[in-house]
Amino acid sequence: MTTERVPYDEFSYFHENAAEFGLPYDTPPMVRRVAVEVEPGRSLSALVWGGADPELVFLHGGAQNAHTWDTVALALGRPLVAIDLPGHGHSDGGRGGTLDTASNAADIAMVIEELAPRARAIVGMSLGGITALALTRHAPALVEKLVLVDITPGVDETKSKAIVDFVNGPDSFPDFDELLARTIEFNPTRSESSLRRGILHNALQREDGSWVWRYQRFGGGDRPDMSDLWDVLGSAECELMLVRGMRPQSVVSDEDEAEVRRRRPDARIIHVLEAGHSVQGDQPIELAGIIREFALR
Repeated sequence: MTTERVPYDEFSYFHENAAEFGLPYDTPPMVRRVAVEVEPGRSLSALVWGGADPELVFLHGGAQNAHTWDTVALALGRPLVAIDLPGHGHSDGGRGGTLDTASNAADIAMVIEELAPRARAIVGMSLGGITALALTRHAPALVEKLVLVDITPGVDETKSKAIVDFVNGPDSFPDFDELLARTIEFNPTRSESSLRRGILHNALQREDGSWVWRYQRFGGGDRPDMSDLWDVLGSAECELMLVRGMRPQSVVSDEDEAEVRRRRPDARIIHVLEAGHSVQGDQPIELAGIIREFALR
């Protein structure tokens, strides 16, 4: 095991995101990290992009963090907020140490009310999408439009097994190379440079040189309760769009999509052919265009 320290500055990689996807990059974007206290002694962290009132709010998936949206944010070039969910990134854990969906939604509502009360859309991927659905029940006035990225309430343990197995893998890794190798194995379609950035944003190096993930591990008892969220989806008054990755890594089935159409005939459904579950990682420029056309028109 090597104890050599790997340098990390979370705001120093945006030029790499831009270069990988051919985005113009004249000067670094205006991005700052802020904390919002959601109850005494417990705060959620967020990245605030731009200096104007945020137009969009982004919620990442389980075992991810706010930086998963960096390339999408660069492509959009609009003021927005990307929040670290409870138990992820730089945020403290959830209420009572759990990842309960309703509690997460209550926490997220407080962050949005402080940082982006007039946001035109909430964009949620995977666990972030489930949290966003719960938010439409908890604080419907905050959700004018909702974008679900490769998630519906129909996603179960069978459909997400590969993801959960990866998330609940080893507790720690002796060095960065071993962590990177396992991540590459799980994400064969992504570039090594993007996965390296992702790890630096989503893992911590300990004093002995080993690495651990920043997120709270989840599984069995911590699985979000989605039993009533189909009804929430059907009754929500906000405009709705489902963005579905069409590669095998997606967790949304044809049956899920059909159920969305049945409950919300007005929903817009977009297929991203060359994306799996992580649409923002596989096709961030295409996703940015989809979000722009739906949410900012």
